[in-house]
Amino acid sequence: MLDYKKICLWTTSDVAEWMEQNNFHSYIKLFTVEHGIDGKALMMLTEDDLRNPPLSLRVLGDIKHLMICLKELKSYVNTPPMSCHLNGPAKAVQFRTIHVNSDGFSIQDNPDHHSLTIQSTDEWHYERQTAKYLKPEFHKLLFSYIYLFSICILSAFVVAIVHDRTPDREKYPPLPDLLLDNLPVIPWAFQACEVAAFVLISILGVVVFLHKHKFIILRRIFALMGTVYLLRCVTMLITSLSVPEVHMECEPKTEGNFWSKIHRAQAIWSGFGLSVQGIRTCGDYMFSGHTVVVTLSNFFITEYTPRKIPLLHVISWVMNIFGLFFILASHQHYSIDVFVAFYISSRLFLYYHSLANNRVLRQPDCKRTRIWFPLFSYFESSVNCIVPNEYEWPHSAILRYIQR
Repeated sequence: MLDYKKICLWTTSDVAEWMEQNNFHSYIKLFTVEHGIDGKALMMLTEDDLRNPPLSLRVLGDIKHLMICLKELKSYVNTPPMSCHLNGPAKAVQFRTIHVNSDGFSIQDNPDHHSLTIQSTDEWHYERQTAKYLKPEFHKLLFSYIYLFSICILSAFVVAIVHDRTPDREKYPPLPDLLLDNLPVIPWAFQACEVAAFVLISILGVVVFLHKHKFIILRRIFALMGTVYLLRCVTMLITSLSVPEVHMECEPKTEGNFWSKIHRAQAIWSGFGLSVQGIRTCGDYMFSGHTVVVTLSNFFITEYTPRKIPLLHVISWVMNIFGLFFILASHQHYSIDVFVAFYISSRLFLYYHSLANNRVLRQPDCKRTRIWFPLFSYFESSVNCIVPNEYEWPHSAILRYIQR
């Protein structure tokens, strides 16, 4: 683990690790092996050093991106970096303020501060400078898919268990609910909710299909969806609520045989838990899985599509809101089920992306983040910027990957 507070003590191996984390793979040998750049030397590098012999970097984007990373690295040092010197007098390192705008980078000398300030007036332009360093990392995508797949199987089995634990509606009538008590039942509402979910998933599928960084988005979808459904498995098992509607149609309970539960879980899993597929389970109330799907789909659509097409965002939010209304109008869930599902899904999405976009894994105290959020740390360890909304045909991505 790199100690960002003791950069001056870094060895060439530490510098190589730092360059690996920031996706400068092609320059590791040049810097650490051929020229023996350690922590002290790294702190003294200037843009002229990168451009001129003996380093002689020729790719302008790499030079600019490396300078930004160096400026950020210097901001971690609590004391002025003039103490980082070899034999002889110290060479002061001049700090600068970097302004990022649509015309490029403007750099101003800032000798009185030992910090890095980046002011962004055009976030999209800045992200274009670093987006080419994002790697698809197929092994992480595969792991995230296995993670979600396993939790879906677990969730189906838990639903089969809680279905048999549903309290008798004659003995335990529906609980008082402020919204359901004043909202008449609409028989076709739950099917309408599933249609809204299908539309949102279809839109999200097109967005991911055309997105340049589709593999990063997919693993984020799988990771968030799997985590929320894992939490749902716990909440369903903890407390069994009575049915929210007296006339709700539920499948007969099994006779307690383990294999009958396995058979029902298989039917739930193969039917994706949808009522249009004939699934009529009860007891899986806290919290609403349908709300999770429509909410996360909406948030991913609005996050990974440009702001210049507001009509798509409006449609996505309208479908999300109507989906929640139809769940309540069908009386298939209590109001608290829908509220908790929306809150957990939206907060987890926002927390995840806030951590990723602020690059907390590049901060000096990243060890705590790695302990508390191991999945996040694994999936986002090499994402060094906000994922920009860029699009291309899938065959272009395949050709680019083959040509590497």
